[in-house]
Amino acid sequence: MRALTWLLPGLLLILGGAAVEYAMGREPWCRCGVIRLWQGAVNSPENSQQIADWYTPSHIVHGLLFHAALAFALPRQPVRVRALIALAVEVAWEVVENSSWVIERYRAATIALDYDGDSILNSVCDMLAMLLGFWLAARLPVWLSVLLGIGLELLALAAIRDNLTLNVLMLLYPIQAVRDWQAGG
Repeated sequence: MRALTWLLPGLLLILGGAAVEYAMGREPWCRCGVIRLWQGAVNSPENSQQIADWYTPSHIVHGLLFHAALAFALPRQPVRVRALIALAVEVAWEVVENSSWVIERYRAATIALDYDGDSILNSVCDMLAMLLGFWLAARLPVWLSVLLGIGLELLALAAIRDNLTLNVLMLLYPIQAVRDWQAGG
């Protein structure tokens, strides 16, 4: 019964986020008609449409960061309560990230010129990736969580010249030299 006190609200948060995205006109899954576990080509129309892609590690890092922030801000709250708060923040971000305003901002400020937003499938899987990061952070020593976060950031940086850090930087304060480097220039 105790699991229902956090599983049901978590499921409702995820379903609520998916319903809002559907009402916003987001595609349930890739228009290509195929569901893939992994989409490794960043400049593909299937990027951000499949279950996982090179931006999935950034959502795991969200979970690591949310766990640290909430452990600091709300140390007396049970982990399950902090996980629900983190999930609510992640769901809100996924909805905002898939708004036309943010999609246009990505197109204007980053190398994601053809970015069309996430499919609902990808968005829900990003929410689950955040929960994975949160779960890992709740179980790993702090030093290992920090190393994991840095490692995931460096992996994405090496693979696609992008990661959570650069994504936030370029969304909030675009730098042309970074944009040129990301484009391969």
